[in-house]
Order: sequence, then structure tokens, then C-alpha cells
Amino acid sequence: MRISRGLFHTLAFSILLAGTSLGAGAGAANAADKITLMVGGYEKQIYLPAKLAEALGYFKDEGLDVELLNEPAGVDAENQLLAGAVQGVVGFYDHCIDLQGKGKFVESIVQFSQAPGEVELVSTKHPEIKSVADFKGKSLGVTGLGSSTNFLTQYLAVKNGLDLSDITSVPVGAGATFIAAMQQDKIQAGMTTEPTITRLLKTGEASILVDMRTMENTRAALGGTYPAASLYMETAWVEQHKDETQKLTNAFVKTLKFINTHSAAEITEKMPKDFYVNDKEGYIKALDGGKGMFTADGVMPKDGPQTVLAVLKGFSKSLKDKQIDLSKTCTTDFVKNVTVN
Repeated sequence: MRISRGLFHTLAFSILLAGTSLGAGAGAANAADKITLMVGGYEKQIYLPAKLAEALGYFKDEGLDVELLNEPAGVDAENQLLAGAVQGVVGFYDHCIDLQGKGKFVESIVQFSQAPGEVELVSTKHPEIKSVADFKGKSLGVTGLGSSTNFLTQYLAVKNGLDLSDITSVPVGAGATFIAAMQQDKIQAGMTTEPTITRLLKTGEASILVDMRTMENTRAALGGTYPAASLYMETAWVEQHKDETQKLTNAFVKTLKFINTHSAAEITEKMPKDFYVNDKEGYIKALDGGKGMFTADGVMPKDGPQTVLAVLKGFSKSLKDKQIDLSKTCTTDFVKNVTVN
């Protein structure tokens, strides 16, 4: 069959357009293959599994291209997720409950910890603060307004007889910014995590008022098991990307097993050196003391969600009259499929 020159050119042009379209589609597919996770401060020991999974090569083992972005305040990471800028957040589970109260559905896919790993520190410049009740009229450091540290600070205040109007929450982040705020007396007390805790205790600039780094102390402070650090994602995204979600889960559960089967010193060797803040020994000691907060398998503790809901309802007016379906705030569908040798 003979093809006219005009028809030949038309066919060639059509093929060229199709090739361009396919190329663009392939590029879009490759871009979609990249998963971006926002971490609420990946130098914090409470979020250790994020950087550790990357260092151990577990994401690559699953065939994933994962980018970790750092955002010191969990509430800002949450906002990035809702805006569609990232596919998941390594942050506190309590956001899953708080967001459902606002009509947004996100769920914990892998539960990293069963205690907050947070401590309420008091500046040694203020010996008059002997209990949470003494916070009246004080400025209290939190990572961000609407963050989990803010949630816990507000709950402790109300639990100890204060009104929310009695305290001022000041967003100061963590690490150097938190330390500077306390040194400059911009905050008289504040909630933070390791390694910031150890740094301030070592210099004698702060003392511990409320310690939630262990299960026992957390139950005393909050009334039960308090699942905190987790990988949470929008439910709609999970439903549409079950394969990728399972692979992420595989990587993180393997990481949790590594944490539970290796010493603090061995784990520390895998972390970026700037995480130590020139105090490797202090970092190891802090991790050794707090390693027990991590779950061994990524499973949500059965009594955990109810405790978190009770804490949030203890101070949040927006949640008090809301019916929250806790079964939609977390799932074990993916962790139960993981086989770790």
C-alpha cells in the first residue's frame, strides 16, 4: 500500500505528538514515585526512626525514593500534608484526632512510640515554679502554636487547676532556639525533647518538672498510655496508594526492630554527627534512657487512642462536643503484613 507524502507527514506528526505525550506521562509517573515525608524536627530523638530508616537503606531496599524534609514544628508539617505538598508526616498521633474534629481524615499508619518523650523544663532562674500550678502568668515554650507540645502544655495547665488564659504559649521550636529563649527569659518553662533536654540539664540552666520519657511517668502525668510519634498520612492517599504505603510500613517496622535489638551506641553511629551537638556521649546516654518509648512492631497500643482523646478533650473546646471515631484515626492493616527476619 502506497502512502501519500501528505498522509505520511500527518502520521509522522501524530506519532511525534504521541511520543511527546508518553514522555511527559513517564516523567509524571517518575515524579509520583517519589514520596516526600515531612518530619517535625528530624534531629529530635522522638523522631529517630525517620533518619535511621534512611541511614540503614531500608527505603531503598523497598524500592522507594523517599525524601525527608525537616520542619521543627509538627503543626506546620500537618499543614504541609493538608496542602498536598507532602505525602506523609512523621509527627504525633494526636493530630489525627484533632484534625478529625475539623473534618479532616488522617491516620497513623505506623506507631513509633507509646510515650511522648517530652519533658517540661523549668528555668533555674525561676525557683518559684515548683509545680504546674505555678505556671500562672508565665510564658511557656512550645515548638509551635497548635503543636503537640502545645496540646500537652495546655492539658497539664487545665489538669492542675489553671485556665488557658492563665498561661502564654510561646512558639520557640527546639534545640538552639528553645535554649536561647530560656536563656533570654522569653520563656520561664517549656516542653521539649532530647537532645535539647540533656543540653540544658548539663549546663544547669533548667530542671525537670514533668517527665514523659517513660511509660510509667507518662501514665502518671497523662492518665494512661500515650501513643505519640508516628507516620501519619491522609486516609484518601493511603486508599489510593496501598502498595507504596505498605513499602513505607515495611521500612519503618524494620527500623523499629533495629532500635529494639541494638544498643544506643550502635544506633548513634548511624545518625548524622551534627545531631550529637558536640556531645556524643550525652546523646547516647539520652537515647539509652529513652529507647524504651519506641514500639517493637509499629502497632498502636490498644489503650492509647482513648487516652489521647481524653487529653485533648481535657482542654480543647472544639473537641468537647465532637463525636470522634477513633477507628478512623489509625490502622494496623499495614503493620500486620510486615514480616521481619
